[in-house]
Amino acid sequence: MARKTKEDAEHTHTALLDAAEQVFYEHGVAQTTLNDIAIAAGMTRGAIYWHFKDKTALLQALFDRAMLPMEALLTELSSNLVADPLGTMRQIMVKALTTLAQSERQQKVNTILLHRCENTGDAAGAISREQQHREECFCQVGEILGTAVQQGQLPADTDINAAAQTLHAFMVGTIHEWLQDTQRYCLLKQAPGMVDMIMAGLKACPPRVLKAATENASVTLSA
Repeated sequence: MARKTKEDAEHTHTALLDAAEQVFYEHGVAQTTLNDIAIAAGMTRGAIYWHFKDKTALLQALFDRAMLPMEALLTELSSNLVADPLGTMRQIMVKALTTLAQSERQQKVNTILLHRCENTGDAAGAISREQQHREECFCQVGEILGTAVQQGQLPADTDINAAAQTLHAFMVGTIHEWLQDTQRYCLLKQAPGMVDMIMAGLKACPPRVLKAATENASVTLSA
């Protein structure tokens, strides 16, 4: 009996997230109430409050569910980091874009985050946490590029922060723009070539630390 109750609770939890995903996607976060989600799920508002403290918690659970596969990917690919850091970086970027192109859930949740979610009210807390997660990913990219410098794949004077900002801007910009019109081009087919173009530019002409900044850093270290 207890097992059935647990299974029922998990089923209800999933059904509520599925309903929230669809309603947020269609109407936006600000225009959606918990009652709207309950109706879409065929449940009462009490069922929502049993599983989620408020709309912020529901929205965060929605983001977490969609982002878990990408976190697993980062963990999996990190094992090849030392041997080929730039190759690993390419794999991560290509996989992120092709996963988005193939996953309706990824498309809906990223659309909610980028196009249906005002950074106010109920959404502010969830967006703040997602921004923190994005900063963590940015730091990971910086670490990968730092390893690429150590392995000789990039020059010693590569401006790692500028390079990471460029890769980050490419990914966020591509996702943001493609989600506005997914029929404009086939992201699944084009993603590898797009990433290769960015990576080729990074290898051929990486941003460099300004000489004056390097000299100042050397003076500081000497002192």
